[in-house]
Amino acid sequence: MATIRDVARASKVSVATVSRVFNESPRVTESTRLRVVTAASRLGYWPNGTARSLITNRTHAIGVLLPDLHGEFFSEVIRGIDSAARERQLHLLLSSFNSTPDDLMSALRTVRGRVDGLIVMSPDLDASVALQPGSGGPPTVLLNPEVEVPGCDSLSIANFEGAHAMVGHLLRLGHRRVAMIRGPERNIDARQRLEGYRAALREAGLPPAGDLVLDGDFTEHSGYEAARGLLRHALRPTAVFVANDHMAIGVLGALQDAGVRVPLDMAVTGFDDIPLARYLTPPLTTVHVDMLQLGRRAVHLLLDRPEPASDARHAVLPTTLVVRSSCGTRPPRQAGSRVRWERRHAVAVTPRGGLKT
Repeated sequence: MATIRDVARASKVSVATVSRVFNESPRVTESTRLRVVTAASRLGYWPNGTARSLITNRTHAIGVLLPDLHGEFFSEVIRGIDSAARERQLHLLLSSFNSTPDDLMSALRTVRGRVDGLIVMSPDLDASVALQPGSGGPPTVLLNPEVEVPGCDSLSIANFEGAHAMVGHLLRLGHRRVAMIRGPERNIDARQRLEGYRAALREAGLPPAGDLVLDGDFTEHSGYEAARGLLRHALRPTAVFVANDHMAIGVLGALQDAGVRVPLDMAVTGFDDIPLARYLTPPLTTVHVDMLQLGRRAVHLLLDRPEPASDARHAVLPTTLVVRSSCGTRPPRQAGSRVRWERRHAVAVTPRGGLKT
């Protein structure tokens, strides 16, 4: 195996110069750098990453901690993070954790000292205990945090606006009994989407639909079971807003099994716009979250922090209403009802996100 001395001898420079090249020192000329890199490539030399990080105090890696690695949402976010990191010639150290402070602290201890920065998604818990300011940890960006943590930048999704736009669209189509299948109660995304749903009903002068809000946990199975509960209502809803697309897939399956036609008998809508949504039968009307951009913006927020460090920044990623066949253009007719409907295909966009300091 080639050593740093072999590279120095082959490129006719000192060992110190080879070290400067691989530590990206500005004191090395471009011609010398090219000569050293060429010799190292020919000899198959690669610098010892651990020793290099001890010298430079940099690991050239970003840590990513997510509460769950299952499903298209997380895979797309990770793809966005990886894409932006590679543009900066950085690599990822990826791990998942259970949604408990103790498990998050354990994951943080594991990556500490191995990464130059952290991206943490913690929508289900208060991460302020684990990410205490002054604890000596790396710069950190929080995705969809339960609470904002002093000293940590954060990036959230326009959940309230997206849900409000979706329910407003259903109301403009003439629906008056709009059900919702919500996510876990302790999840901040689920709570904000529920708030958007309730606000849209309230603004339309409709009473709170407490009996039409069913529990879910963001999985297909919970969507299936919740839909079966909706079908037991004496007066069925004509539309259902589902807090994420995975549950909406379960809803579509339950309605199909029960012989309920979508959207003729019941309109179904979701949230996230996972890649599979457009290929469902019928294609799913949903709230689009640019998952790739969510990952990319998290990296930019982490790496482009102004120096000296200013107060923590908060960015909001906007959402877009994507109208497909699952909500139809007419609400289902009920006996004795007279429904006014509008033929709308416009795409509604939530307010643009920006940095808030």
